[in-house]
Amino acid sequence: MTKLGTDGVGMERSGLWRIAVVGLMLSVLAVPFTLYGGGEPSIEELKDRVAKASIADRPPLCIRISERQLAAANRLYVAGDVEKWQAALAEVAAYAELARDYAIQSHKHEKQSEIAIRKMARKLADLKHTVAHEDQKQIQDTIDRLERVRDDLLAAMFRKSDHK
Repeated sequence: MTKLGTDGVGMERSGLWRIAVVGLMLSVLAVPFTLYGGGEPSIEELKDRVAKASIADRPPLCIRISERQLAAANRLYVAGDVEKWQAALAEVAAYAELARDYAIQSHKHEKQSEIAIRKMARKLADLKHTVAHEDQKQIQDTIDRLERVRDDLLAAMFRKSDHK
């Protein structure tokens, strides 16, 4: 048994033991999530949810798909899979456009969608400077599409009312 004296050694061992137990508990709890998908739906599952959701619930789902495709595009570019990278970039813009359409139609999630799309456009602008010159055009095309989406959302949010 460790004596808890004024030297602090017993307290130090006790603290390390607690940290080890907490770490073990967290790793045991994390195993089911890593084995069974961890609760984060796949892109395909999110696409299915979009089809089944109400118009007002679709913008955040489309934004999540767009953000996930952007992350996938980054991974695919690093892996050198140009064809899949191009497809992922196309889906980034396509789902951002769907989010815009649903947000404007439902008058919900316009601001959140605009903010998320602005962040994605900035990430792409940062990425553009790190890729090969011949790949920059596709990234710029995606940025341009996202900027048009943002402009449409901003126009919808700040529309002048006809209350004269």
